[in-house]
Amino acid sequence: MKLFSTLFLSFLFIINVQAQKKPAYKLYNAKGKKTSYKKLLKQAKKADVVLFGEFHNNPISHWLQYEFTKDMNEKRKLVLGFEMLESDNQNEINSYLEGKINQKALDTLARLWGNYKTDYKPLVDFAKDNKLDVCACNVPRRYASMVFKGGFEALDTLPNKEKDWIAPLPFPYDATLASYVAMTNMEHMNHMPEKMKQNMPKAQAIKDATMAHFILENLKKRHLMIHYNGAYHSNDYEGIMWYLKKYRPELKILTITTESVSDVKKFNKENAKADFIIQVDENMTSTY
Repeated sequence: MKLFSTLFLSFLFIINVQAQKKPAYKLYNAKGKKTSYKKLLKQAKKADVVLFGEFHNNPISHWLQYEFTKDMNEKRKLVLGFEMLESDNQNEINSYLEGKINQKALDTLARLWGNYKTDYKPLVDFAKDNKLDVCACNVPRRYASMVFKGGFEALDTLPNKEKDWIAPLPFPYDATLASYVAMTNMEHMNHMPEKMKQNMPKAQAIKDATMAHFILENLKKRHLMIHYNGAYHSNDYEGIMWYLKKYRPELKILTITTESVSDVKKFNKENAKADFIIQVDENMTSTY
């Protein structure tokens, strides 16, 4: 029996070693050095805001977001913020959190992303179960569309009530930021009129500025705000972070990004876009 137990444990060890040869992801720091989830938690514990950059259809991003949130909830008081929830739906989100409406009603009353139920509902429900505040931080998409078509000037036509759902006007804008410049130089932009090419990064900026504004509006003293957003909105310490630093330069902000790679065990220096980088196997199944 003892021999059998020894052989069985050896077998499990071999299986575990083999599994480690095909990891689904690896975590790196900003210097491209392999790091650990434990170190991520340790650093996040010291922050005021964590910008968790995801690929919207990547299951590893979503799984780590949930695990990270659950673990940080044991260490800090939390507020959760979402790019995927728009500011004019805040009342509906609050009603759901308070149990005044159910999921079916929320589906009807709020504009939820197509992958909400699989990728973001678990986080919102975690907030509900643990009595955490949730910030619907993003600009209503119709206003980003207005900026794309008519520039920032188009926002001046909004009623005062609707201006409550965007960053206060006028807000700062730097067209020379690398992420905005890269947007205007994308190949699919070549066929667009010059005015629309210039407005594309402005439409991105109204999202970044508004998310930063509502992060700060909802950030509580001695709380950690975890904000879930597409990696592009916080990569290279630009986007949302640029606005946060403009408004509150003293804030301690930690950024996480996601990258899809052919070999998670090899770090590409071009991926050093955040304080922590999740390198995910490019063959990972998508959620949509």
